[in-house]
Amino acid sequence: MINVTLKSGDAKSFEKGTSLIEMAKAISEGLARVILAGEVDGVVYGLDYAPETDCTVNFLTFDDEEGKKVYRHTTSHILAQAVKRLYPETKLAIGPAIDDGFYYDFDFETPITNADLEKLEAEMKKIIKEDLKLERFELPRTDALKLMEEKDETYKVELINDLPEDAIISFYKQGDFVDLCAGPHLLSTGKIKAIKLQYTAGAYWRGNENNKMLTRIYGTAFPKKAELDEYLERLEEAKKRDHNKLGRELEIFTTVDSIGQGLPILLPKGAKIIQILQRFVEDHEDKNGWVRTKTPYMAKSDLYKISGHWDHYQDGMFVMGDEEKDKEVFALRPMTCPFQYQAYLNRMRSYRDLPLRYGETSTLFRNEASGEMHGLIRVRQFTISEGHLMCRPDQLEDEFKKCLEMAIYMLKTLGLYEDVSYRFSQWDPEDKEKYIGTEEQWNEAQDTMKKILDHLELPYKIGIGEAAFYGPKLDIQIKNVFGKEDTLITIQIDQMLAEKFGMEYIDKDGSKKNPYIIHRTSIGCYERTLALLIEKYAGAFPAWLAPTQVKILSISDNYLDYADGVFAKLKDAGFRVEMDDRSEKIGYKIREAQLEKIPYMIIAGEKEMNEGTVSVRSRKQGNLGAMSVEDFIKLLSEEVENKVI
Repeated sequence: MINVTLKSGDAKSFEKGTSLIEMAKAISEGLARVILAGEVDGVVYGLDYAPETDCTVNFLTFDDEEGKKVYRHTTSHILAQAVKRLYPETKLAIGPAIDDGFYYDFDFETPITNADLEKLEAEMKKIIKEDLKLERFELPRTDALKLMEEKDETYKVELINDLPEDAIISFYKQGDFVDLCAGPHLLSTGKIKAIKLQYTAGAYWRGNENNKMLTRIYGTAFPKKAELDEYLERLEEAKKRDHNKLGRELEIFTTVDSIGQGLPILLPKGAKIIQILQRFVEDHEDKNGWVRTKTPYMAKSDLYKISGHWDHYQDGMFVMGDEEKDKEVFALRPMTCPFQYQAYLNRMRSYRDLPLRYGETSTLFRNEASGEMHGLIRVRQFTISEGHLMCRPDQLEDEFKKCLEMAIYMLKTLGLYEDVSYRFSQWDPEDKEKYIGTEEQWNEAQDTMKKILDHLELPYKIGIGEAAFYGPKLDIQIKNVFGKEDTLITIQIDQMLAEKFGMEYIDKDGSKKNPYIIHRTSIGCYERTLALLIEKYAGAFPAWLAPTQVKILSISDNYLDYADGVFAKLKDAGFRVEMDDRSEKIGYKIREAQLEKIPYMIIAGEKEMNEGTVSVRSRKQGNLGAMSVEDFIKLLSEEVENKVI
């Protein structure tokens, strides 16, 4: 017998060889109908798995993230089987579950389009109806290669060749279809209930632009049609808010092929919003003890060799020159830290000088892969509120907390805080070549950061391999309207680069010591923040952020002089105001201002001129009635000063 402890804490005894599904049935028939997989001592297995020793079992449903992955990964195999049935010459690549769905990459002989997805979806529904059993089997590497070579699956062969010689390799079979896969999966195709293939896209094999471009088919799956319909409805709403679409329609930014991918042009509205954000951030940082630096956009390779970027980040940099041919090779900066360190090194520092906080609105350049670029979310040139803080060990936790508090204040003020999560990004001890420093240094840095995060009672998940090459970091993560997660703000602890750059301070006892360094952003990348704000507010920005706060609409040319006087008063009060003096009907002007998402409209006509008032129309509240210009200025001033969202 084996003893099984359930998530509830209950303990049960079962014969050896009892499968997870049999255990579930013994515990609750109702539960057995909805569970999708089992987590045994922290590892996820299919329901056909049978533990041989005492263990802890957590049964997974669609409410669990790992349960969703098993469900959708199984659906990706159904898609692959459907493709092989309809397009037998197609080569299979990979097909994982992802947030909100799955994808599978294929090498089609004849390219397919979105129009072909209906045929594939119909074939998938046939496979689901057939209720094919998914059976796992394992082969030694040699036999696995032979099987995939016989099926002429070149991409699977490449994957197997990357595995160790003594590897035992798993496959899953459903009917006459076999796929290389680690699993786990559902017990049969019939367990899938509601599916939708969404669109196709290009994807380089293994994400390398030097490899062949494959066809990636995206889809999703849910246990109930109602849940699928609700998701698709949310997706349609998300498309309306997509900054890549809305930002262009509202003339916030554009892109030009002759300039290049990932190099957006901020139009006057977008440039104004960035200016507002930048002034807001810099003013707040200045109040909190940050001092400004202004450093070059490029440097010789010598600087990057000291910092480690040359060895660990060169592929992500724009390099000018060839070390074998040129005396001096330059590169555009991918981050500001090695530049700001030179300000610290300008003279010897005392323990009394610390903490020393350097802030800079930095334009950075990163050579992102062409397939990674997306609107303003991921670009090759961007501007960031970057800062580096040098402090003593006894100051580290307090300064880290202040950096975090400032980031939270920024996010709350912008209305983005409710959408964030935290990730403690650590190094990968299995891939030490990616990092500088010793294992002891990394363990010390991560232990220090863990103590700080735990002491602050911050809820976080751990991201192995997500650390910077020089230290662990706290990533503040945020999702766009489509559910894709990106990093918005980072706060990093670094105890290695100070030593590499010879940064020291004279301590109380007269000894020289290296300071701790906190790398941080307070609002992150301005372009990415702008994209998220467009999506958050669907382009209808709060009045304090809106590029145009007020539009004055004259009812006819007879009242232009009065409207001009109102315009001048608002301009003198510091508001961003525009005049619509066209000879158009007032209803048309109001509709256009609504479409432009202007927070306030002021209507100037005969009644307003005679009474010395203005008729105010709010984007949110509709008609606010007549009031004096002074009262309107007071109303809008309070909204802007309080940064009402």
